[in-house]
Amino acid sequence: MSIRRGPKIANPTSSEASSDLGKTIQRLRKAYNLSLGELSEQSGVAKSIISQIERNETNPTLSTVVRLSRALETTVDEVLRGEQTSLFVDHQTKSGIPILESQDGLCRLAIVGPLNLVEAFQWYDFHAQVGGVLESSPHPLGTIEHLYIVSGELEVTTGSETKIGKAGEALRYRADVTHKIRNLGTGAAHAVMMLALKQFGAQQ
Repeated sequence: MSIRRGPKIANPTSSEASSDLGKTIQRLRKAYNLSLGELSEQSGVAKSIISQIERNETNPTLSTVVRLSRALETTVDEVLRGEQTSLFVDHQTKSGIPILESQDGLCRLAIVGPLNLVEAFQWYDFHAQVGGVLESSPHPLGTIEHLYIVSGELEVTTGSETKIGKAGEALRYRADVTHKIRNLGTGAAHAVMMLALKQFGAQQ
């Protein structure tokens, strides 16, 4: 099989940069739980080439790095930057946290979970004023909503069933049917909400 030759990744310390590149590709691949074969299929880069890159046995072309970056849902810059010295993956400032509101304007949800994983799980910080109601349409089949009540009192209705939870309690319920959360208390309510849109470990 012929391999198109493209510009190489040039750097004064090419051996060290290539080593970081290989570690980064391997770390991202494992983070997405991809085998070498699966990454090969998604990127169009030969499995043997990916293996050599991860073992620091080859210096890949820029076009190869671009294809791997796209398959791993990241940027070329992030891949070439290599392993980070910081253990912090991300830092969203207050102005960078998306806020959602209920139709009545009395409930607010801050999206505090990573946006690149919303198809697997969603994590919110939930605040409701007195009488506030958050109504939600059904999520994908199998979705479970986890609600931990930090303060106040919340009524949760899923389908035709209703339960009331108080501060310090947790409710877990099917969210693949119409559901709603209502603040029944005499003061504001605060809760942490997590939606597991796919049951981890379940067969796809």
